[in-house]
Amino acid sequence: MTFPAPLRPVLGFAALLRGAGFPASPEQTESFIAAIGLLGPASIHDIRRAARAIYGPGPERAEAFDDLFDAAFLGRALSAPALGAPEEMPAAYDAAGMELLPEAGEEEPSGADASVAERLFTRAFGEGKASGLRAFSRLAERRLPRRRSRRFASGGGRRADPRAAFREMMRKDGELTRLPSRRRRLRQRRVLLLIDVSGSMKAGTEGALRFGHALLRAAERGEAFTLGTRLTRVTPALRRRDEAQALQLATGLVADWDGGTRLGEALSVFLSVPRFAAHARAALAIVVSDGLERGGPEALVAAMERLRGLAHGLLWLSPLAADPAYRPETGAMRAILPLLDRLGDGSGPAALAAETLAFAKGARR
Repeated sequence: MTFPAPLRPVLGFAALLRGAGFPASPEQTESFIAAIGLLGPASIHDIRRAARAIYGPGPERAEAFDDLFDAAFLGRALSAPALGAPEEMPAAYDAAGMELLPEAGEEEPSGADASVAERLFTRAFGEGKASGLRAFSRLAERRLPRRRSRRFASGGGRRADPRAAFREMMRKDGELTRLPSRRRRLRQRRVLLLIDVSGSMKAGTEGALRFGHALLRAAERGEAFTLGTRLTRVTPALRRRDEAQALQLATGLVADWDGGTRLGEALSVFLSVPRFAAHARAALAIVVSDGLERGGPEALVAAMERLRGLAHGLLWLSPLAADPAYRPETGAMRAILPLLDRLGDGSGPAALAAETLAFAKGARR
């Protein structure tokens, strides 16, 4: 696709920002274009000020931001690689376009240990149905936590309903025998599902996706992402009515099956993209992962603290928790344990469904 010449530096600038680890979502780029149009800039300094206002680089990275701006709009070469190179942060993909990845070569065996290596290929799942998920979808539709909406419903509340009272008076020639009331309607909370697809989770990935399909079919507003060496939004695939078709689409959308484990970095990317992070606000967030993070726990702890501040409830489901005697052993899991509302069994679709329903029952308001 070719773009008008005036737009090319703007779009190239956004690509440079993402490559250097700056948050630069499509919405921010659209706002940047609109700001340039509204300002009617007389000089490059106006465009630079608009870029700083829209993308909001931190003071510690202002110099790197200006270097990228100069490279895009003034044609200046960068003297050194910018901080946060692509290999240091996972890339983020929105699978809304349903563009399937090319067929992969011979799949290599993946061990159960966590790693940081990136391995890109697709996977094929079996066609067998996961037991209990049909019943789970029916129950989840009613039992997922709800919140008070801004809209009102007539009857059953403590607030007076002026409109209903006026209609009653019109019907009875101005006589009002009782004062109608109203109450706030209840609406299902958002549901956010984050699935670890690293090599250490290989045995449970298919079950987690089947669970994700059933959950998104039951949720009024649900989103699903996979985490590994990349972050991929798979909501469009798992929203499909047919389970087999949904899993087939998901296998083509996710590139980092059974690769390394970079949970902290992938969650940081999720939270840095505004339209992704918005899905976590006041939501029931469910993380399906064994938590076998490589390296220090700092990145995962920082990301989970931010996620905890956004979400209504935080449920972590690990296949290791199937053992009643399980206690987190890695530094990352021990560090984030106080941030979780519940650490539960994620050993299979049935366990995932049971833990979600049990948690949702206790979390209802």
